[in-house]
Amino acid sequence: MTTEIVEPPAEIHHSHRDVTGGWLRPATFGVMDGLVSNFALVAGVVGGGATGKVVIVTGLAGLVAGACSMASGEFTSVSSQTELMRAEIEVERRELRVNPDDELKELALMYEAKGLRPELAAQVARELTADPAVALDVHVREELGVDPNDLPSPWIAAGSSFIAFAFGAVIPLLPFLFGASSVLPALLLSVLGLVITGGIVAKITARPFWYGGGRQLLLGSLSAAVTYAIGLLVGTSLS
Repeated sequence: MTTEIVEPPAEIHHSHRDVTGGWLRPATFGVMDGLVSNFALVAGVVGGGATGKVVIVTGLAGLVAGACSMASGEFTSVSSQTELMRAEIEVERRELRVNPDDELKELALMYEAKGLRPELAAQVARELTADPAVALDVHVREELGVDPNDLPSPWIAAGSSFIAFAFGAVIPLLPFLFGASSVLPALLLSVLGLVITGGIVAKITARPFWYGGGRQLLLGSLSAAVTYAIGLLVGTSLS
């Protein structure tokens, strides 16, 4: 009597984060853009001699306008990208229906280019093409480099960018909302916000906290310095 040896199922020892979702880029861009642009805007009007009330009104206007602009821009951009992807997927679907033999040869050649022997490449292509749904999925992935079942959502991109921009833009306004008349508290809070948000994004992308925080602090500080200097020059010339 022979004992059959059953191999244990393969174990998955690691997992990957979602790198195709449509939220990280607009959210990151939104919070950074909101913080940097509104702090730069606040610094500019303070440099021009604006009162606290004017700073608040200007900052709130910048927050709303910027958040709406970010959301509409992201929605249009991602919608256009997704519509283009869907159109190309339909092209591939039609080609698989009209020219199946040519598509089979094309897929086999792709696998040959990746190092498979011609006979094995042809066999793999035939196996994958046997199921029309699998064939479409494989061709789209190989030729377009996208997952047809995981296209980016324009609503997610727009919503995340709107919320993120508003969150970032309100940070430099907080001191003025609580009665501050100097730009110094807004500067300190914005510096802290730049470092923290930049560091968090760096951690999400597996980079050191200090790298992301320092990079964002440098970029934000340069933007604020430029607009403050322009506001100071314009305010002086108009007074």
